[in-house]
Amino acid sequence: MNDPSLVIRGGTVVDGSGSAPYEADIALDGARIAAIGRNLSVPRGTEEIDARGKLVTPGFVDIHTHYDAQATWTSRILSSSLHGVTTALLGNCGVGFAPCRPESRDMLIKLMEGVEDLPEVVLTEGLPWNWQTFPEYLDALDSRPYDMDIATQVPHAALRVHVMGRRGFEREPATAEDRAEMARLAREGIAAGALGFSTSRAIAHKTLAGEPTPTLGAAEIELAEIAGGLGGGWMQLISDFDDPAEEEWERLMRIARIARRPMTFSLLQRESRPEFWRWLLDRVSDANAEGIRITGQVMGRPVGLMFGWELSQHPFLTRSGFREVAHLPIAERAAALSDPERRARILAEPTSDPALKARLNNYARIYKLTPDYEPPPEASVLEQARALGRDPEDLCYDWMLEEGGRAILNRPLLNYADGNLDAIREMVTHPHTLMGLGDGGAHVGYICDASYTTHMMTHWARDRARGQKLPIEFVVKRLSADNAHALGLKDRGILASGRKSDINVIDFEALKIERPDMRYDLPAGGKRLVQGAQGYSATICSGQVTQRNGEMTEALPGRLIRGAKA
Repeated sequence: MNDPSLVIRGGTVVDGSGSAPYEADIALDGARIAAIGRNLSVPRGTEEIDARGKLVTPGFVDIHTHYDAQATWTSRILSSSLHGVTTALLGNCGVGFAPCRPESRDMLIKLMEGVEDLPEVVLTEGLPWNWQTFPEYLDALDSRPYDMDIATQVPHAALRVHVMGRRGFEREPATAEDRAEMARLAREGIAAGALGFSTSRAIAHKTLAGEPTPTLGAAEIELAEIAGGLGGGWMQLISDFDDPAEEEWERLMRIARIARRPMTFSLLQRESRPEFWRWLLDRVSDANAEGIRITGQVMGRPVGLMFGWELSQHPFLTRSGFREVAHLPIAERAAALSDPERRARILAEPTSDPALKARLNNYARIYKLTPDYEPPPEASVLEQARALGRDPEDLCYDWMLEEGGRAILNRPLLNYADGNLDAIREMVTHPHTLMGLGDGGAHVGYICDASYTTHMMTHWARDRARGQKLPIEFVVKRLSADNAHALGLKDRGILASGRKSDINVIDFEALKIERPDMRYDLPAGGKRLVQGAQGYSATICSGQVTQRNGEMTEALPGRLIRGAKA
């Protein structure tokens, strides 16, 4: 063989296939793996990595992100690229920015602001809008290099607004002509390179003004006609399954039968219905037994909110004493919040909205943020306050003032109804689920779950109690090959000769999730949480090292993916 571009020597290879780890060298020839085996007799590479004592895995594939806007103004797909991800799928939950006519831009911005917590001022300043059609949007993405590969889906809300204008935004029924045009545009998007079509049927998805997402309650015939004409890719959705659940499930089954495309949906444990996820998984198993490919997208840790004086959510968010100083830089804000008079006024003012109170002021479910995301009940604000003989609001207030007002608390909302991660283990190990729901690029002021890939490695493969751990080869397969193949990307996800050279070199014992950091680097000075990691010795995309030991390199080998890959 020619002189290899890079050789990784002596690592413990966890190849993504689910096979047991083995020691081997890997020689890369640019963007492809040229050879893999023990003590390869290959010339010294242009670059060499000594991986002795370290894991060598495929790059991870994140199937649920919202970098649709971020990818138009930056080449760095943070936080995902800090956590071993080398391929990310955009356009989930039916929201995005293409296709879009100029007169409809404000509607899509307001929707993304409400659904995915991306401020309007950030989107207004940041989006270049050098597209109208979906193929033109892909061309805009294709013109920029990235630190990982990205892929897209056609978002239903954008289709509705593009075709129907204000009628679509206000959820009016689509006419036969409307449906035919949406189906044509979705098919056009798939033909241009999108890997799927996404929609939302979730009541929580709404603008800040309270307007539901345009796709909420879309008629079955609308979804059936769009899905039936896709011609490729998969269908991704989120639903409350409250229609009632049996009717909603049967509706989705009928659509899946018509479409003859794989379908995937968000699957989480709810506090209000802690066993409902089992009902859904039973239906998923029945569907697959019938030959209908449906998967639940699951998360390996709780999905919740992060609270803090610097963040967008916390128990005192609506109280006037806080809102008076919310505009101040965090150091000045913390000083103002430490004033005894203001403190007393904020603590004396109740949260009046019952729904908001259940979300923000449930002190039995608020904890200090820890790397394992599995705090015991006695670590809650409520139980710690009882032990100290203090009021829980008083203690919570002080906890958030720690670290100069930058301390972060954790409020698990989903996947934590039992106060542990046991239900998650069952979801993760089910044969018809996929790992996802990190939501990278969204909820930037109070959620930072793009680090879930690292958490899967540390918590489930290394740190959890004996008997509860998951084999490292299983976890790596879940994060790489399973997701890649579900998307039709069979050129990656497994380390083998001829496959794409997307690779992680990991110091497994040193692997650690870092504390989230608030940065003010979005357009218009917008803020976002970024969470890094320690222990990734190198992340390689298309044969080029994109980060070493947590530091980004200058390499930007990532590109837009168009369509499935053999």
